[in-house]
Amino acid sequence: MKKNSIILYIVGILLIFESAFLLLPLAVSLIYSDGNWMWYLLTIFICIILGFPLTRIKRGKHLSLQEGYIIVALCWIVLSLIGALPLMLSGDIPNYIDALFETVSGFTTTGASILSDVTLLSRSGMFWRSFMHWIGGMGVFMFMMAILPMLGTSDMNLMKAESTGPSVERIVPHVRDTARLMYGMYFGITLAEIISLLITGMDLYSSALLTFGSVGTGGFGMVNESCGTYTTAQQNVIAFFMAASGINYTFYFFLISGKIKEAFHIEEVKYYLGIIITSTILIAFNVSKLYGSFGDAFHHSFFQVASIMTTTGYSTADFDAWPELSRTILLMLMMIGGCSGSTAGGIKVYRIVLLMKQFKKELSVLRHPREVKMLRMDGNTVKESVIRSTNVFISIYFVIFFISLLFLSIENYDFTTGFTAVTATINNIGPGLSLVGPTCNYGFFSVFSKIILIFDMLTGRLELFPVLLLFSMLHTKRR
Repeated sequence: MKKNSIILYIVGILLIFESAFLLLPLAVSLIYSDGNWMWYLLTIFICIILGFPLTRIKRGKHLSLQEGYIIVALCWIVLSLIGALPLMLSGDIPNYIDALFETVSGFTTTGASILSDVTLLSRSGMFWRSFMHWIGGMGVFMFMMAILPMLGTSDMNLMKAESTGPSVERIVPHVRDTARLMYGMYFGITLAEIISLLITGMDLYSSALLTFGSVGTGGFGMVNESCGTYTTAQQNVIAFFMAASGINYTFYFFLISGKIKEAFHIEEVKYYLGIIITSTILIAFNVSKLYGSFGDAFHHSFFQVASIMTTTGYSTADFDAWPELSRTILLMLMMIGGCSGSTAGGIKVYRIVLLMKQFKKELSVLRHPREVKMLRMDGNTVKESVIRSTNVFISIYFVIFFISLLFLSIENYDFTTGFTAVTATINNIGPGLSLVGPTCNYGFFSVFSKIILIFDMLTGRLELFPVLLLFSMLHTKRR
């Protein structure tokens, strides 16, 4: 009973926070007089009516890691179910499943859309879908822990369940202080991009929405051409902040603390930057014939590499029309993703580097059977639990990937469409190739396929285990 009371209490807290988040699109609706303020107000009342009684429930104070995973998965589902209501009620997206798809895509920072013309959205609707990126980027639980103490020592289990990467450590002694510091840096990067875009001549509304998408690595665009209509300076600002948002936030903590050497000693960051630089140069040479100069080719190449590597999904060009080599590199970047401890999705550079080191170790053992060699990252020995969780993650990742691909194949679309649709959703990227390319959308899929892709987006953002544990618990209770 105590376990259930904890779950209900945290769901209640989440609903109160969501009601607070909804005040911003309500204000936007009033400012631009789009007539949708009543639907946001109604949703706020629903959140309060459902949430406030739950916060009065007596509950225990301890939460296991397994329970933390289940709570995080349940709360993200509730967050999305409620968050879709104003989009549907306002008529911005009349179909609830489509509204839910768009909402899950927003909160999970995927950026996959069912809309064929985003310019038809109301100002408040466009703001809400982009603001979801910012909420989901660093994580709603991280925000909640930064504002108020929740369950004391159990906060760490919630942070582990929601944060990205194979291992989660405090960057300062207390979990709440870590959450505050992380959100402080998140606010700082957000403000820096908004100011940078304002300097380039962009208006405040557009600057804020594009910043939500790039700092949160989400990618919902304001126009059908994504970022293709903006100036070169504005595109460069967006590309820089996308790349910066894919870096492990521990890197920024070291920089702020004056520990420059330690910051650049992080192996994952070095590999991440190396992959971006190498991929940009290769693609720039490969697509140079499509553009007037190598400089233009490099510009578009860097933007797309930064966008895909960080799983943001913005575009300045139709990369689906690029040569096969460039498309293949981008597809590989989709799966790799950004750094652990960042707002980016994907498998994560840390896991890829760790797998490569495991391969190297196994080859070394085959050559020298008596050799005892430990895996090390950043000069420290990698815990066996981290190695095990990485291997399990990769195994489950591909199981879910191919099962999802099998389900999507029922609709009989071409293989590239199905393969990249699953790749783009489970890695929280947004655009894929072929029928889900950067100039297309996901609206043509059936309700069944959309539900599969919604599942993929949620499992991808929460890194598989929380959602799987929740469904496992529900299955066990039925039995």
